[in-house]
Amino acid sequence: MNNNKDQSFEIAFTRVFDASRELVFQAWTEPEHFAKWWGPKGFSLEVVKMDARSGGEFLGYQTSPDGHHVMWGKFAYQDVVEPEKVAFIQSFSDEQGNTIRAPFSTSWPLEVMNIITLEDNEGKTALTLKGGPVNASEDELEAYKGMAPMLQQGLEGTFDQLADYLDSLSLK
Repeated sequence: MNNNKDQSFEIAFTRVFDASRELVFQAWTEPEHFAKWWGPKGFSLEVVKMDARSGGEFLGYQTSPDGHHVMWGKFAYQDVVEPEKVAFIQSFSDEQGNTIRAPFSTSWPLEVMNIITLEDNEGKTALTLKGGPVNASEDELEAYKGMAPMLQQGLEGTFDQLADYLDSLSLK
């Protein structure tokens, strides 16, 4: 297993949102906000459990637009500091929250660390995401590296949904 950070691989990018740092933090940590924007475009998210604090857990499932595909996922929150940081290990899971293999790849890493940092940027919020596999085998690292461009594109689409959601809140 690969626990050495020097041998790992991570993606990283920054996006600026036209919203306060406090609101962006709430969008990541409160189920009524999170369910409105997280996940692939067109999928719905049902939050079963969300305890967004250091040591807490998230459990939920996403349903495809046609209703035929359901994917469960979980977060193990590592470090949550309001309104600055949300760090969590993300995994696919079953309905009970047991870690399982990704439905799309038997070599996808079981655990992916995501570190979200939020910085005030003249009334807007600069969000930086860094993420990568933890405790991954060489095969899992290679699978992650191979999917990294698609993963980054998917995350950018999810962040587009977050931007739209934050904009809808500011209109109220």
